[in-house]
Amino acid sequence: MSEIQQQIQRHIDSLVGTGAEAGVQVAVFQDGALIVDAVAGTADSATGRPLTSGTPIFSFSTGKNVAATLTHMLVARGFLDYGRPVTDLWPEFGVHGKATATLRHVLTHTVGLPAMPREITPGELSDWSKVCESLAAAEPCWRPGAATGYHSYTFGYLVGELARRATGWPMCELLREWITTPLGLEGQLYFAAPKESLPGLARLEQQAWNWPADPDDGDAILAPWESRPSADCGNNGEILRADIPSVCIATAHGLAAMYNAMLQGKLVDSVRLAELSALAFEGVDQVFGNPARMALGFPIGRIGAPAEENSVAFGWPGGGGSYAYADPARGVAFALTKTRLVPNFDTALSVTTILADYLAGT
Repeated sequence: MSEIQQQIQRHIDSLVGTGAEAGVQVAVFQDGALIVDAVAGTADSATGRPLTSGTPIFSFSTGKNVAATLTHMLVARGFLDYGRPVTDLWPEFGVHGKATATLRHVLTHTVGLPAMPREITPGELSDWSKVCESLAAAEPCWRPGAATGYHSYTFGYLVGELARRATGWPMCELLREWITTPLGLEGQLYFAAPKESLPGLARLEQQAWNWPADPDDGDAILAPWESRPSADCGNNGEILRADIPSVCIATAHGLAAMYNAMLQGKLVDSVRLAELSALAFEGVDQVFGNPARMALGFPIGRIGAPAEENSVAFGWPGGGGSYAYADPARGVAFALTKTRLVPNFDTALSVTTILADYLAGT
């Protein structure tokens, strides 16, 4: 067992032992080699079923890493183009000033549709046609390309509908045909989990935390369900079986292996990797108010890292504490998935800090 494997295993064992976490998976590749595949805790606290490195866990916006990766593969294979207007494939999308929107705007979260139209509730998320029709008819919050703002659930449907119109395939099928099957990751990475897989998935649990009071003046851009990760959502069979490419069901190993394949040139070539990880838009996030530095489909930077370390690392965290990123400069692909939803990224920060210290000393 490697030194870094031991360090991270001890750390997550301690987190579970003290009750800070219920179940955690961590996987790390460096330069193509798996250097960490650690797991601790249970897949279901109620039954005591143990968590394994092969147990898929519903993870919120870590799924955007997968959707963005597929989008770059679609560009590489000639189905999509970053500068192509959305309306070339989706003509009805062009109303209310959205005719100038391009795939680049979608990938940088600058297209202006951060929130689902109010007629869309969690119960409609499995109705692909209804969601996409509502997005096409929606009025943007800003002119495409003028600002950036976190597209919580809308991102997956926007890239997914372009993918469907370009190829005829839904995102869940593209994921299986282009990533999970070729990389041998069957059962580890899903949009839309098969019905027969549901009993083997981990069960999320919710740590109570105090949300801000619901606004009653309509100023909030996102509805509460779009910005507040919910264990009830992640345990819902209809949601788990639906193709919602802003979220995913995954193991840490599956997510890290996908990113490792990207870094190793198996999914995109080195020229496209440099392009997709470069700064594409910088501004203030119109949803949350934080500074945002966006590559094509990913935020730039490892969470918690000094700015000088963040030049080429990219990847999405997920609401509740999951996280995945790739760092081309260091050849590192990282993923952490967990069963307890919490209001912070303390566990991810602590694990990535251990990893960064180890890499700095090697």
